[in-house]
Amino acid sequence: MAAIACALGLGLLHPFARAVEVHFEKVTDGVYVHVGDLGGRTQDNEALNANIGLVVTPAGALLIDSGATYLSARDIDQAARRVSSQPIRWVINTGGQDHRWLGNGYFQAQGAELIAHATAVPDMRARAGDQLQALRSLLGPRFEGTRPVYPERLLTAPDTRLDLGGVRVELRHRGGGHTPGDLLVWLPERDVVFTGDIVYTERLLAVLPVSRTRPWLDAFSVVEAINPRWLIPGHGRPSDLATAREHTRDYLQGLRAHMKQAVDDMQEIGAAIRSFDLTPFLPLHNAAELHPGNASRVYLDIERE
Repeated sequence: MAAIACALGLGLLHPFARAVEVHFEKVTDGVYVHVGDLGGRTQDNEALNANIGLVVTPAGALLIDSGATYLSARDIDQAARRVSSQPIRWVINTGGQDHRWLGNGYFQAQGAELIAHATAVPDMRARAGDQLQALRSLLGPRFEGTRPVYPERLLTAPDTRLDLGGVRVELRHRGGGHTPGDLLVWLPERDVVFTGDIVYTERLLAVLPVSRTRPWLDAFSVVEAINPRWLIPGHGRPSDLATAREHTRDYLQGLRAHMKQAVDDMQEIGAAIRSFDLTPFLPLHNAAELHPGNASRVYLDIERE
Protein backbone atom coordinates (compact mmCIF):
# COMPACT_ATOMS: atom_id res chain seq x y z
CA MET A 1 0.00 0.00 0.00
CA ALA A 2 2.84 2.37 0.81
CA ALA A 3 4.35 1.71 -2.61
CA ILE A 4 1.00 2.36 -4.32
CA ALA A 5 0.54 5.58 -2.36
CA CYS A 6 4.04 6.67 -3.34
CA ALA A 7 3.38 5.93 -7.02
CA LEU A 8 0.12 7.85 -6.92
CA GLY A 9 1.87 10.76 -5.29
CA LEU A 10 4.53 10.81 -7.97
CA GLY A 11 1.81 10.64 -10.59
CA LEU A 12 0.19 13.73 -9.12
CA LEU A 13 3.50 15.58 -9.10
CA HIS A 14 4.30 14.54 -12.69
CA PRO A 15 0.91 14.00 -14.34
CA PHE A 16 2.35 13.41 -17.82
CA ALA A 17 5.73 11.92 -16.96
CA ARG A 18 5.29 9.15 -19.54
CA ALA A 19 2.31 10.47 -21.47
CA VAL A 20 3.61 9.61 -24.95
CA GLU A 21 5.81 6.79 -26.14
CA VAL A 22 8.15 7.47 -29.04
CA HIS A 23 8.42 4.44 -31.27
CA PHE A 24 10.30 4.21 -34.56
CA GLU A 25 8.84 1.80 -37.08
CA LYS A 26 10.80 0.55 -40.08
CA VAL A 27 10.01 1.97 -43.51
CA THR A 28 12.83 0.31 -45.46
CA ASP A 29 16.46 -0.59 -44.84
CA GLY A 30 17.96 1.94 -42.44
CA VAL A 31 14.94 4.26 -42.56
CA TYR A 32 12.41 4.64 -39.74
CA VAL A 33 9.58 6.93 -38.70
CA HIS A 34 7.77 7.83 -35.50
CA VAL A 35 4.16 8.58 -36.47
CA GLY A 36 2.68 11.36 -34.37
CA ASP A 37 -0.91 11.81 -33.26
CA LEU A 38 -3.34 13.06 -35.87
CA GLY A 39 -4.92 15.57 -33.52
CA GLY A 40 -3.54 18.81 -32.16
CA ARG A 41 -0.98 19.39 -29.41
CA THR A 42 -2.19 18.04 -26.07
CA GLN A 43 -0.81 17.15 -22.67
CA ASP A 44 -1.24 13.49 -23.58
CA ASN A 45 0.95 13.69 -26.69
CA GLU A 46 3.28 16.30 -25.12
CA ALA A 47 2.88 18.45 -28.27
CA LEU A 48 4.66 15.73 -30.26
CA ASN A 49 1.95 15.37 -32.89
CA ALA A 50 4.22 15.35 -35.93
CA ASN A 51 6.16 12.61 -37.68
CA ILE A 52 9.86 12.26 -36.87
CA GLY A 53 12.29 10.51 -39.24
CA LEU A 54 15.41 8.48 -38.52
CA VAL A 55 18.04 7.36 -41.02
CA VAL A 56 20.81 5.05 -39.82
CA THR A 57 24.15 5.29 -41.62
CA PRO A 58 27.47 3.50 -41.03
CA ALA A 59 28.86 6.72 -39.49
CA GLY A 60 25.94 7.81 -37.33
CA ALA A 61 22.23 8.52 -37.48
CA LEU A 62 20.34 11.36 -39.18
CA LEU A 63 17.25 12.67 -37.40
CA ILE A 64 14.59 14.47 -39.39
CA ASP A 65 13.08 17.01 -36.97
CA SER A 66 13.89 17.19 -33.28
CA GLY A 67 10.53 17.31 -31.47
CA ALA A 68 8.71 20.00 -29.54
CA THR A 69 10.60 20.04 -26.22
CA TYR A 70 13.90 19.12 -24.59
CA LEU A 71 12.29 16.15 -22.83
CA SER A 72 10.53 14.84 -25.95
CA ALA A 73 13.88 15.14 -27.77
CA ARG A 74 15.40 12.96 -25.06
CA ASP A 75 12.60 10.44 -25.59
CA ILE A 76 13.28 10.54 -29.35
CA ASP A 77 16.97 9.84 -28.70
CA GLN A 78 16.16 6.90 -26.43
CA ALA A 79 13.78 5.47 -29.03
CA ALA A 80 16.44 5.85 -31.73
CA ARG A 81 18.92 3.92 -29.58
CA ARG A 82 16.46 1.06 -29.38
CA VAL A 83 16.73 0.88 -33.18
CA SER A 84 20.50 1.38 -33.53
CA SER A 85 23.54 1.98 -31.36
CA GLN A 86 24.63 4.72 -33.77
CA PRO A 87 24.48 8.18 -32.13
CA ILE A 88 22.48 10.95 -33.78
CA ARG A 89 25.09 13.05 -35.57
CA TRP A 90 22.86 15.23 -37.76
CA VAL A 91 19.45 16.84 -37.30
CA ILE A 92 17.55 18.37 -40.22
CA ASN A 93 14.76 20.82 -39.32
CA THR A 94 12.17 20.65 -42.10
CA GLY A 95 10.44 23.87 -41.05
CA GLY A 96 9.72 26.43 -38.36
CA GLN A 97 6.89 24.74 -36.48
CA ASP A 98 7.66 24.06 -32.81
CA HIS A 99 7.71 20.26 -33.13
CA ARG A 100 10.23 20.52 -35.97
CA TRP A 101 12.96 22.32 -34.03
CA LEU A 102 12.43 23.06 -30.33
CA GLY A 103 14.19 19.81 -29.39
CA ASN A 104 17.38 21.13 -31.03
CA GLY A 105 19.00 22.06 -27.70
CA TYR A 106 19.05 18.46 -26.52
CA PHE A 107 20.70 17.17 -29.68
CA GLN A 108 23.19 20.01 -29.90
CA ALA A 109 24.30 19.10 -26.36
CA GLN A 110 24.87 15.55 -27.61
CA GLY A 111 27.14 16.85 -30.36
CA ALA A 112 24.74 16.71 -33.32
CA GLU A 113 25.00 19.14 -36.23
CA LEU A 114 21.79 21.13 -36.81
CA ILE A 115 20.83 21.70 -40.46
CA ALA A 116 18.04 23.79 -42.02
CA HIS A 117 17.31 26.12 -44.89
CA ALA A 118 18.44 29.67 -44.15
CA THR A 119 14.89 31.02 -44.51
CA ALA A 120 13.78 28.86 -41.56
CA VAL A 121 15.80 30.80 -39.00
CA PRO A 122 14.09 34.22 -39.26
CA ASP A 123 10.77 32.41 -38.97
CA MET A 124 11.96 30.46 -35.92
CA ARG A 125 13.21 33.64 -34.26
CA ALA A 126 10.02 35.55 -35.01
CA ARG A 127 7.68 32.91 -33.62
CA ALA A 128 9.80 31.30 -30.89
CA GLY A 129 8.37 33.45 -28.11
CA ASP A 130 4.77 32.57 -28.92
CA GLN A 131 5.62 28.90 -29.40
CA LEU A 132 7.48 28.70 -26.09
CA GLN A 133 4.70 30.48 -24.19
CA ALA A 134 2.00 28.20 -25.62
CA LEU A 135 3.93 25.00 -24.89
CA ARG A 136 4.91 26.12 -21.39
CA SER A 137 1.25 26.77 -20.59
CA LEU A 138 0.18 23.42 -22.09
CA LEU A 139 2.89 21.13 -20.74
CA GLY A 140 3.94 22.54 -17.37
CA PRO A 141 6.80 20.41 -15.95
CA ARG A 142 7.22 18.50 -19.20
CA PHE A 143 8.40 21.75 -20.80
CA GLU A 144 11.43 21.88 -18.51
CA GLY A 145 14.78 22.53 -20.21
CA THR A 146 13.33 23.69 -23.53
CA ARG A 147 14.92 26.74 -25.09
CA PRO A 148 15.30 27.97 -28.67
CA VAL A 149 18.49 26.65 -30.29
CA TYR A 150 18.82 27.59 -33.95
CA PRO A 151 20.43 25.45 -36.66
CA GLU A 152 23.96 26.51 -37.57
CA ARG A 153 24.44 24.80 -40.94
CA LEU A 154 22.20 26.85 -43.20
CA LEU A 155 21.39 25.98 -46.80
CA THR A 156 20.68 28.68 -49.34
CA ALA A 157 20.18 26.87 -52.66
CA PRO A 158 16.85 25.46 -53.84
CA ASP A 159 18.55 22.07 -54.32
CA THR A 160 21.30 20.78 -52.04
CA ARG A 161 23.02 17.42 -52.01
CA LEU A 162 24.67 16.17 -48.83
CA ASP A 163 26.64 13.04 -48.08
CA LEU A 164 25.86 12.07 -44.50
CA GLY A 165 27.65 8.97 -43.33
CA GLY A 166 27.85 7.63 -46.87
CA VAL A 167 24.12 8.16 -47.53
CA ARG A 168 23.07 10.57 -50.28
CA VAL A 169 20.57 13.11 -48.97
CA GLU A 170 18.86 15.50 -51.41
CA LEU A 171 17.17 18.59 -49.93
CA ARG A 172 14.60 20.62 -51.85
CA HIS A 173 13.31 24.11 -51.00
CA ARG A 174 10.81 25.94 -53.18
CA GLY A 175 10.31 29.17 -51.29
CA GLY A 176 8.40 27.78 -48.36
CA GLY A 177 4.85 26.53 -48.05
CA HIS A 178 3.47 25.72 -44.61
CA THR A 179 6.41 27.72 -43.20
CA PRO A 180 9.12 29.74 -45.00
CA GLY A 181 11.85 27.16 -44.38
CA ASP A 182 9.98 24.03 -45.47
CA LEU A 183 12.37 21.36 -46.77
CA LEU A 184 11.81 18.08 -48.57
CA VAL A 185 14.32 15.38 -47.58
CA TRP A 186 14.80 12.83 -50.36
CA LEU A 187 16.86 9.67 -50.03
CA PRO A 188 17.16 8.55 -53.67
CA GLU A 189 19.08 5.37 -52.88
CA ARG A 190 16.27 4.27 -50.53
CA ASP A 191 13.43 5.74 -52.68
CA VAL A 192 12.02 7.56 -49.65
CA VAL A 193 11.00 11.20 -49.28
CA PHE A 194 10.26 12.91 -45.98
CA THR A 195 8.01 15.82 -46.92
CA GLY A 196 7.74 17.69 -43.62
CA ASP A 197 4.59 19.81 -43.63
CA ILE A 198 4.43 20.02 -47.42
CA VAL A 199 2.23 16.90 -47.24
CA TYR A 200 -0.47 16.00 -44.73
CA THR A 201 -2.45 12.78 -44.99
CA GLU A 202 -5.41 11.59 -42.93
CA ARG A 203 -5.82 15.03 -41.34
CA LEU A 204 -6.53 18.42 -42.85
CA LEU A 205 -3.48 20.58 -43.38
CA ALA A 206 -3.13 23.87 -41.53
CA VAL A 207 -2.56 27.17 -43.33
CA LEU A 208 -0.72 29.57 -41.01
CA PRO A 209 -0.26 33.35 -41.20
CA VAL A 210 3.31 32.62 -42.41
CA SER A 211 2.15 30.08 -45.02
CA ARG A 212 2.37 30.78 -48.74
CA THR A 213 0.24 28.46 -50.83
CA ARG A 214 1.77 29.03 -54.27
CA PRO A 215 5.27 27.83 -53.28
CA TRP A 216 3.58 25.12 -51.22
CA LEU A 217 2.11 23.71 -54.44
CA ASP A 218 5.47 24.19 -56.19
CA ALA A 219 7.06 22.04 -53.50
CA PHE A 220 4.32 19.45 -53.91
CA SER A 221 5.18 19.32 -57.62
CA VAL A 222 8.70 18.27 -56.59
CA VAL A 223 7.20 15.38 -54.62
CA GLU A 224 5.27 14.39 -57.75
CA ALA A 225 8.43 14.52 -59.86
CA ILE A 226 10.27 12.32 -57.36
CA ASN A 227 7.32 9.89 -57.26
CA PRO A 228 8.81 7.99 -54.32
CA ARG A 229 8.07 4.43 -53.38
CA TRP A 230 7.73 5.55 -49.75
CA LEU A 231 6.27 8.96 -48.93
CA ILE A 232 6.51 10.05 -45.30
CA PRO A 233 4.21 13.03 -44.69
CA GLY A 234 4.64 15.57 -41.94
CA HIS A 235 1.41 14.30 -40.40
CA GLY A 236 -0.29 10.97 -41.07
CA ARG A 237 0.96 7.48 -41.71
CA PRO A 238 3.51 6.63 -44.44
CA SER A 239 1.59 6.88 -47.64
CA ASP A 240 1.69 7.05 -51.42
CA LEU A 241 1.52 9.83 -53.98
CA ALA A 242 -2.14 9.23 -54.83
CA THR A 243 -3.20 9.74 -51.21
CA ALA A 244 -0.96 12.81 -50.89
CA ARG A 245 -2.62 14.33 -53.93
CA GLU A 246 -6.09 13.65 -52.57
CA HIS A 247 -5.46 14.91 -49.04
CA THR A 248 -3.08 17.83 -49.67
CA ARG A 249 -2.77 18.95 -53.30
CA ASP A 250 -6.47 18.77 -54.18
CA TYR A 251 -7.47 20.76 -51.11
CA LEU A 252 -4.85 23.47 -51.70
CA GLN A 253 -5.56 23.72 -55.41
CA GLY A 254 -9.32 23.82 -54.88
CA LEU A 255 -9.10 26.39 -52.10
CA ARG A 256 -6.74 28.62 -54.10
CA ALA A 257 -8.96 28.49 -57.18
CA HIS A 258 -12.06 29.27 -55.14
CA MET A 259 -10.46 32.18 -53.31
CA LYS A 260 -8.85 33.55 -56.48
CA GLN A 261 -12.30 33.78 -58.05
CA ALA A 262 -13.70 35.37 -54.89
CA VAL A 263 -10.93 37.98 -54.82
CA ASP A 264 -11.36 38.72 -58.53
CA ASP A 265 -15.12 39.13 -58.01
CA MET A 266 -14.49 41.30 -54.91
CA GLN A 267 -16.56 38.87 -52.86
CA GLU A 268 -16.59 39.48 -49.11
CA ILE A 269 -14.25 37.08 -47.28
CA GLY A 270 -16.95 35.58 -45.05
CA ALA A 271 -19.15 34.72 -48.01
CA ALA A 272 -16.16 33.24 -49.84
CA ILE A 273 -15.38 30.99 -46.88
CA ARG A 274 -18.99 29.80 -46.55
CA SER A 275 -19.34 29.02 -50.26
CA PHE A 276 -16.39 26.61 -50.47
CA ASP A 277 -17.51 22.98 -50.71
CA LEU A 278 -15.62 21.16 -47.96
CA THR A 279 -17.54 17.91 -48.45
CA PRO A 280 -14.71 15.91 -50.12
CA PHE A 281 -12.35 16.73 -47.23
CA LEU A 282 -14.67 16.29 -44.24
CA PRO A 283 -13.44 12.71 -43.62
CA LEU A 284 -10.01 14.16 -42.74
CA HIS A 285 -9.28 14.71 -39.05
CA ASN A 286 -9.83 18.29 -37.83
CA ALA A 287 -11.38 19.37 -41.13
CA ALA A 288 -14.37 21.27 -39.77
CA GLU A 289 -12.37 23.16 -37.15
CA LEU A 290 -9.31 24.03 -39.26
CA HIS A 291 -10.95 24.90 -42.57
CA PRO A 292 -12.42 28.34 -41.74
CA GLY A 293 -9.03 29.67 -40.65
CA ASN A 294 -7.36 28.04 -43.66
CA ALA A 295 -9.84 29.60 -46.04
CA SER A 296 -9.44 33.05 -44.51
CA ARG A 297 -5.64 32.90 -44.79
CA VAL A 298 -5.72 31.64 -48.37
CA TYR A 299 -8.01 34.53 -49.31
CA LEU A 300 -5.49 36.96 -47.80
CA ASP A 301 -2.61 35.08 -49.45
CA ILE A 302 -4.27 35.50 -52.86
CA GLU A 303 -4.82 39.20 -52.16
CA ARG A 304 -1.09 39.63 -51.42
CA GLU A 305 -0.21 38.01 -54.73
